[in-house]
Amino acid sequence: MQPPCIIGGESIAAGTRGVVRLPLPDFYTHAPTTMPVHIIRGKQAGPCLLITSALHGDEINGVEIIRRLSGHPSVARIKGTLILIPVMNVFGFVSQSRYLPDRRDLNRSFPGSPKGSMAARLANLVVTEVLPLCTHMIDLHTGAVARENLPQIRAAFTGNPELEALAKAFNAPVVLDAPLRDGTFRETAQKRGIPSLVYEAGEALRFDELSVRAGVAGILNVMSHLGMIRKRILRKAHTPLVAKSTQWVRAPQSGVLRSVTVLGAKVTAGERLALIGDPFGDHEEEVISPVAGIVIGRTRVPLVHEGEALFHIAKFAQPSAAAESIESFQDAFDPETGTSETEEPPLI
Repeated sequence: MQPPCIIGGESIAAGTRGVVRLPLPDFYTHAPTTMPVHIIRGKQAGPCLLITSALHGDEINGVEIIRRLSGHPSVARIKGTLILIPVMNVFGFVSQSRYLPDRRDLNRSFPGSPKGSMAARLANLVVTEVLPLCTHMIDLHTGAVARENLPQIRAAFTGNPELEALAKAFNAPVVLDAPLRDGTFRETAQKRGIPSLVYEAGEALRFDELSVRAGVAGILNVMSHLGMIRKRILRKAHTPLVAKSTQWVRAPQSGVLRSVTVLGAKVTAGERLALIGDPFGDHEEEVISPVAGIVIGRTRVPLVHEGEALFHIAKFAQPSAAAESIESFQDAFDPETGTSETEEPPLI
């Protein structure tokens, strides 16, 4: 039997569930605000895995992932502890904004301070109350507004085989060896010796069923890898591949974008990705891929300015193998053809 877990002065016993509401600054109407933290505890000792979402308040796919995860039958029989924070940036979530009311980015404000800006205080609250309990962390994100990302895992695992194994265990189709950025939650956790993954999938202010299903399955895969739940058997396997690097393709001119390339597509150097012209179709110019790889992100808005980022391409040693992996992944999690285990009706 593992000892009690104490968060915010409240004790959650082994073999039980609880919700702790960490106090946040009031709204300017003096309405009280809290950050709900859900704790699920197994009877037996084991890892403590933290899952966070909506660090950027408009990135809501993770909220649905955590909702489904908390009700999954496997979670009722875990070893160790699962800590779930579905909405970290409560103020941004309420206003459907990436940022806090003072326009600060919470994910550039860690580790924070108790007497700093609003962002610094929120960051400090999580770092002091929650992070010391955790052995591993997964932070759930999406693309920005009108930018969609192919499901992918990002981690700084150069020279860290344990973290690389954890990243591959998630079983997303693409893994990026992404360097740490100053002020991010992932950097703060990593510096405290907590192996940390970022799951990127979908776009802001939208639910994407494939991304949600893959996110739930990926977290369960990590829990299985850590020994928190029984070993999982993948119904349709695909091989996660590590990208060597990535590159953005930018608009060569302003105009109306007509994309001919889908998310997850394999592209070759010199291939046409889109056309940009004026509203009448004149002065048209091709958008050409400068490299071979897989499209892992793209804009959803067809009205673009010169220099705007349009397509995010990941480069692989074996692009054909990466394309096959992505095709198998999409078959497994697509609501129409998928073999993913879920009783949830697909979101439309």
